[in-house]
This record gives sequence, C-alpha cells and structure tokens, in this order.
Amino acid sequence: MTMTIYHNPDCGTSRNTLAMIRASGEEPVVVEYLKVGWTPELLRSLADRAGEPLRALIRDKGTPAAELGLLDEGVSDDAILEAMVAHPVIVNRPIVATARGVKLCRPSERVFDLLDNPVRGFTKEDGERVQA
Repeated sequence: MTMTIYHNPDCGTSRNTLAMIRASGEEPVVVEYLKVGWTPELLRSLADRAGEPLRALIRDKGTPAAELGLLDEGVSDDAILEAMVAHPVIVNRPIVATARGVKLCRPSERVFDLLDNPVRGFTKEDGERVQA
C-alpha cells in the first residue's frame, strides 16, 4: 500500500510530519486536500481505519466549525461530513494513511508509529528535538 499524507503546506505540523516521513526514506503521495477536497466515503474510511469518530477529525481553530454548529453535542455524522466536504479546512491535519494504519498526526511525532524506518531523532521547524 502506498503511504498517503493529507497535507496542508501552510501548517507547520503538516510540514513537520511530511519531513519526518521523507527523513525515514519514504516518499508519500501528498494530497493537498484544500485544493482537491474530500468525499464523504474517503472521510468515513479514514476515520474508521484510524479508529476515531468523525468528530475527532474536526478542526475548530481557524475554521467555520463552531459557527456551523459542528462542536455542539448531538451533531450527526452526516452533518459533519456534509460540512467537511463543503469546507475542507474543517478537517484537521495532517492525516497519514499507510499499510500500518491511519492516524491524525497531531502532534507530528505520532507519524513515527506508521513508519517502517523512523528516524531516531528529528528536529522540527521550531527547533524542538523529538525521538522516534
């Protein structure tokens, strides 16, 4: 299976995750989801494979999630999916999919669990040093 990162190049966490993947010797398929968007089927599949409810993939910071009522209790998965498809920025990032599983890699070092050869030490953009 090909490794895929659902990536936002304007996000430091997403850039760090991509750099960690590449430092491990892998070259993932990079999907800039703000450009290509989402389908309900893909979002459901990613959440299911990650073992997370769709609600766990909502990003509220800098998105219209709150004003759309998505942070309220009892919002249906269908309503969440509809909003995520209409407003791709509502989906938190980065999401990485591999044969080993799917994770929302926030913080970025969560990607280490998905890599065959994670680097032993990695320095993030902000200078923080993390270990695999």
